[in-house]
Amino acid sequence: MTKLRRYLDENLEKGFIRPSKSPARSPVLFVPKKDGGLRLCVDYRGLNEITQLFLLRKARIYTKLDLRAAYNLIQIAKGDEWKTAFGTQLGLYEYLVMPFGLANAPAHFQSFINNIFWDIIGVYVVVYLDDFLIFSDTEESHVKHVTEVLTHLRSNRLFAKLSKCEFHTKMVEFLGYIIKPTGIEMDPEKVCTVKEWPMPASIHDICQGSRA
Repeated sequence: MTKLRRYLDENLEKGFIRPSKSPARSPVLFVPKKDGGLRLCVDYRGLNEITQLFLLRKARIYTKLDLRAAYNLIQIAKGDEWKTAFGTQLGLYEYLVMPFGLANAPAHFQSFINNIFWDIIGVYVVVYLDDFLIFSDTEESHVKHVTEVLTHLRSNRLFAKLSKCEFHTKMVEFLGYIIKPTGIEMDPEKVCTVKEWPMPASIHDICQGSRA
């Protein structure tokens, strides 16, 4: 609490922050620095997601797609395969395609997807890794939009997992939000989970919670 007070006082004095009555609220946490100190960070993941979802404000119809084994379409750079080696009781193996678990895998995959859908992302589709949300204001336009996205997927050997897809719906859950024509709200189940988190007793607990 002392470090938080010092941070607030210093930044108020510099004119970097001011007291707020905003209805929005993002959580803060302290993360360790290399010199042993602490750095205050604001977790803006919720705001970042809403910024993308703001595109949906005029939409009336939604389709959600979840890709199947999409990471495996990206080849490991030639000569780097050995870095992915993993040992089993049946021998040592290494990946030729990108596996889950690599630190830079999500960034590479997002770039891969962005390059494929660059012309329609933000127009009628939002993409976060292997989760797609197609949105339209009319049934007629939605059929065209879904067809276009599926065509892009098929031509790039990307396939959706049917059991996790929802087509032509008036309400959809996406990235922890419930999206419908009347507005966007947090998924009640996610809110309940956060409310039930135990109060952190140490910096370690705070760091663990931020990764949840």
